[in-house]
Amino acid sequence: MTTENSVSGVRLQRLMTWLSPAFPVGAFSYSHGLEAAVETDMISDREELSSWIKTIVSSGAGRVDAALFRAAYDAVIDDDADGLTWALERGEVMCPTRELRLETLSQGAAFVSAAARHWSSPWTERLRDIAADTGREIAYPVAVGVTAADHGIPVLSALEAYLHAFAANIVSAGVRAIPLGQSDGLHVLAGLEPVIVAAADAALARPVEDMGSAAIMVDWASTIHETQYSRLFRS
Repeated sequence: MTTENSVSGVRLQRLMTWLSPAFPVGAFSYSHGLEAAVETDMISDREELSSWIKTIVSSGAGRVDAALFRAAYDAVIDDDADGLTWALERGEVMCPTRELRLETLSQGAAFVSAAARHWSSPWTERLRDIAADTGREIAYPVAVGVTAADHGIPVLSALEAYLHAFAANIVSAGVRAIPLGQSDGLHVLAGLEPVIVAAADAALARPVEDMGSAAIMVDWASTIHETQYSRLFRS
């Protein structure tokens, strides 16, 4: 059985490749402030890690990223260059800390570079042109949203996959930083399934302009990480 939100064949493979840990965006080097949270004893086990990531996905950067993803995706579908310019601008200004800005913009630039090299498409090139013309850098969710839309991948599937990859990378950072075993990491990731589904559904239901966040302790941890003495991660 298929639905309008299903993805299969080559498109499924592309989506899996783009959001795979093997895709060269350097995601493994970012913890989204988690390393500082571990250092300050806010997170020490799998349940605390699970709660931390649920907050990020539903109320923090995951909520903002989902809105940016949708805005970029819709701009491609509607042939709306102004809408894409709006998404690029918001992608920069909605970053609450220096390191989180680095995290999303560095991955966005790396994603566009790799995607354009192997899966060149009209809107990927247009995205680069608009960014150059406006002096903007490309946030990661904007880059993935544009690419997914330009390759005809349904928005719900693409957004759920993006949020899953985002959450899985923080789980991986937690497994290394706390540290936890692989089984604990899988326990956390399994528990995030309904959270990711709900976050994607909510992003597509609410106005795209509603992209605020309320994960203050995550932002605080990111700020603390900027001056943390010993670090494994870039954020």
